[in-house]
Amino acid sequence: MGVMIEGRYQVEEPAPQTDAAGAYQRARSTIRDRITQAGRFAPEPGRYHLYVSWSCPWAHRTLIGRALLGLEASLSVSYTRPARSEAGWIYDPDGPFADPCLGVSALHEVYARQTAPYTGRVTVPVLWDRQSGQIVSNESADILRMMLTEFDPSHRYCPEALIPGIDHWNALIYDKVNNGVYRAGFARTQEAYDAAVVDLFDTLDRIEAHLGSNATLTGDTLTEADLRLFPTLARFDVAYHTAFKCNLARLQDYPQLWDYARAFYALPGIAGTVDFDIAKRGYHSRSDLRNPLGIVPMGPRVDWSEPTERDFTALAGSNS
Repeated sequence: MGVMIEGRYQVEEPAPQTDAAGAYQRARSTIRDRITQAGRFAPEPGRYHLYVSWSCPWAHRTLIGRALLGLEASLSVSYTRPARSEAGWIYDPDGPFADPCLGVSALHEVYARQTAPYTGRVTVPVLWDRQSGQIVSNESADILRMMLTEFDPSHRYCPEALIPGIDHWNALIYDKVNNGVYRAGFARTQEAYDAAVVDLFDTLDRIEAHLGSNATLTGDTLTEADLRLFPTLARFDVAYHTAFKCNLARLQDYPQLWDYARAFYALPGIAGTVDFDIAKRGYHSRSDLRNPLGIVPMGPRVDWSEPTERDFTALAGSNS
């Protein structure tokens, strides 16, 4: 794996950033242009391309938005090979892990095309603009919000009246859950790990209680906040519970959250955005700190097809 320095790829990648107390600090995304109706980047069908990885929960957000909005025909995708190499995220010459957009062999080659030489980590997702030959954004939250607002005139998943509630849930879930599992898994001290795990499960307990009287995070409307929570839930039992030591409880031990997650998974197109085996193998890949032998556990057994009390189909609407 590596990092870009002034537009050139370097194999030596810095270790995950931690503060003086050993707590994980996620690096910020730095390419953050915007798609707008009247701006340089307009929401035109067929103009943009997504670079994603099956194993990445941040990229998963964008695949969920693409599926729920029915953008498969107008927003193309390249999937990296499941495991990174010294070249970072890479592609095959052909097949399901090839790049049909630019034909690159590694994602860093996409970053190298930026007019302003890029310095930073080579991450997914990437939203690429065919017209300008530039990356629009490598920040998953921005990409998803642009998809849900600029590519969907109805704003069905980001209604204006619910934006304050959506943003409240997004901030809480990002810090304590989405990034919270990484704060646990990449902690370098017992104290940092303990704090992250307590934050994570306190928040899951809070969401569980909320879902006891609400179908979704904002009440009875499926919104961006739900789209951003699901990728972590999908990976929880097969990856974070063991690989990141988030093992106070499983997702399946939360009746409301487990029902909610399965109802979301049952939405049209969502199952096609998830590969549980790739996620499990990815998070249990060899790591000198977390899994030095690279042994992938056989379990757990998880049945996402169990019937649910919730039915989100009507909430998702129609793309016709």
